[in-house]
Amino acid sequence: MILRVDTGDAVPVYEQIRLQLLAMIAGGTLAPGSQLPTIRQLAADLGLAKGTVSKAYEMLLRDRVVESRGRSGTVVSNRPVNRATAQQLVMDAAERLAVAAVQSGLSPDAAHAALDTALAKLA
Repeated sequence: MILRVDTGDAVPVYEQIRLQLLAMIAGGTLAPGSQLPTIRQLAADLGLAKGTVSKAYEMLLRDRVVESRGRSGTVVSNRPVNRATAQQLVMDAAERLAVAAVQSGLSPDAAHAALDTALAKLA
């Protein structure tokens, strides 16, 4: 599972985690029944406090996107996430990229190249 957080971003880190997990669930990357990392493990992997990851998980639990199975961990629920949700999450991220590019004085071609580079790193 690939999660990236930016502690310098205006979006709180727990919200970055929540949105990324929601996107993976909505897009089918995380299928129903998929086990999420433990809070402790994800916090260690990302170099964050456990409370930060816990808050993201609590929000996903509240929205019934994931379910807790006690000592067995947290899994993606069988409740479907609207495909439009995934598309909206990508559109929101694209808008943030566009704003950052304009604020930095990058051309549209340079912004596209940056996105292509980022996607290539994940392939």
